[in-house]
Amino acid sequence: MSIELFKEWLLRFYPAPIAVNWQERLRACCGALIGIAIAGFITHRLFPSSVTELPWLIAPMGASAVLLFAVPASPLAQPWSILGGNIIAALVGVTCAKWFDITLLAAAVAIALAIAAMFALRCIHPPAGAVALTAVLGGSSVHAAGYHFVLMPVAINSALLLGAAMIYHALTRHSYPHVAHKTAPTTKQSAQLGFTSGDLDLALKNYNEILDINRDDLETLLHEAEANAYRRRFGETTCADVMTTPVVTVAFGDSLEDAWSLLIKHGIKALPVIDKSKRVVGIITQADFLKHTGVHSHKTLAVRLAAFVQRVRTVHADKPDVVGQIMTRRVLIASAHKSVIDLVPLFAEAGHHHIPIVDDDLRLVGMVTQSDLILALYNKRLREATAIAL
Repeated sequence: MSIELFKEWLLRFYPAPIAVNWQERLRACCGALIGIAIAGFITHRLFPSSVTELPWLIAPMGASAVLLFAVPASPLAQPWSILGGNIIAALVGVTCAKWFDITLLAAAVAIALAIAAMFALRCIHPPAGAVALTAVLGGSSVHAAGYHFVLMPVAINSALLLGAAMIYHALTRHSYPHVAHKTAPTTKQSAQLGFTSGDLDLALKNYNEILDINRDDLETLLHEAEANAYRRRFGETTCADVMTTPVVTVAFGDSLEDAWSLLIKHGIKALPVIDKSKRVVGIITQADFLKHTGVHSHKTLAVRLAAFVQRVRTVHADKPDVVGQIMTRRVLIASAHKSVIDLVPLFAEAGHHHIPIVDDDLRLVGMVTQSDLILALYNKRLREATAIAL
């Protein structure tokens, strides 16, 4: 083995940095202190030494406390993992201690069967391995207690520690039991941005190892990393750099006939609707016109559109006559300072093809369409390719 390969092998043992600030570290330490103290104190009060010779606090609870308070988002630290894992391991350990006279054999079989049971019941909890060993190696008092050991101290300790953790996390405003972050893009967005949920599921299946992270959290992190990579490459390009300006607009009270004429004249598909302060109050698109004309056949399209946009000459009419009556009121807008990459998921949403751009006072300053975004990204890649070639 060469020196370089040996160095590379040694570097595998070098721990990766922990991306947790000092406040979170302190919170974890204080939580473990309080949790173990509460679990031990209450167990001791419920089962004083004069009543039983069993330990009122077992060592594996220390490992459970590390998971509960230091890595509460881990799938291995969730309530069922702790309660189910510890209790099942205790049952397996006591049973193996009774079945096998050879201590080493009992210990080895207990660990193997405990892992198999936790896999089957989906409650993998590493400290439970120590619980199984404690049931085998715990000495005469543990062996004499038999299956009572499962209840006290294992189940009691586990339940008290879990209860303390839930209260502590709630008081410190930390999510527990952990709820996965659901900020990943939709299936349609994922397909356009990079990978889909199906791609991730296939990758995890091929990886064929348990990862100490919730699957949904992993998907969210990967999508955020992907978005950060896009921002790193295109982040300096803002909406102000690519937006169309000046923007053809209409007001709430403008006639449908005038609005339709503007769409045809300028060859555009949408008109922002603004108030007197130039703030966006809606948007009217070709789709809005078609939806309200009730077109069912292309043969009647021209006739029905002409009749629909024609001004009403009477005082009362059932037909809409002004922009505000058919416009879309809920409009997605973006700041002129926003990176164009942030618009990608907005355009990926169904029905959004035009994003009005506003300044710091929320006044309309431009419009970005899907074509503008594609052209901006294309020009950026073209400039990068040219720079590399030079």
